[in-house]
Amino acid sequence: MPLIIIIALLVGLRFFDVWRFAEMSWWWIAGLMGFAFIWFEFIEKMLGLDKKKEHNADEQRRKDRVKQAFNKRK
Repeated sequence: MPLIIIIALLVGLRFFDVWRFAEMSWWWIAGLMGFAFIWFEFIEKMLGLDKKKEHNADEQRRKDRVKQAFNKRK
């Protein structure tokens, strides 16, 4: 997510010709966008990071369900 925020900031700074970003080539920004695409579509899946996030969310839901069930008994 920080990568997407950086890309958005760079696009905004370059578009509005702010400071040194006015001289930056659009190719740098396009290259960063390409890297972000490759990261989120291929590398993250190869490393299993997408499944890890889903697993953590499922684990948290399970813990909340167990906690809620025990609180109802009391």
